[in-house]
Amino acid sequence: MKIGELAQRTQLAPSRIRFYEASGLIAAQRHANGYRHYPAHAVHTLEIILNAQRAGFSLEEIRRFLPDSNQQGWNHEEILSSLQRKVSEIEAMQERLAQNKARLLEIIGNIENKPEGMGCDGNAQRVLAQMREGRCGEVKDSAG
Repeated sequence: MKIGELAQRTQLAPSRIRFYEASGLIAAQRHANGYRHYPAHAVHTLEIILNAQRAGFSLEEIRRFLPDSNQQGWNHEEILSSLQRKVSEIEAMQERLAQNKARLLEIIGNIENKPEGMGCDGNAQRVLAQMREGRCGEVKDSAG
């Protein structure tokens, strides 16, 4: 199929399809007239690429598990390994986000609970001093 038809089927801009082709993620044959001709499975491959990008995979990560023209099919082990690795990355990111959220909530609490009669500037200085001393925005150990 020509790039226009592939673009219509996938709802992608032709420039994006050409980008994926230049990146080595999909292949096209060139006809004598210079037109690109994409195989029918290119629709499926582009859907996989888009879904993988939405899940946080980089193009390099996607390239590792997509079958290339030299392979007979999908590499089950590489797909599984890539998915497990991405889940681990997401879990680590969730942990960092939870820690950042806890720090921010503590800082918000310190700002909201300013001493009576203290102005905003004074309270900001107080909270900043606590942060410099490590007494504000630090995640407390559940053991201590």
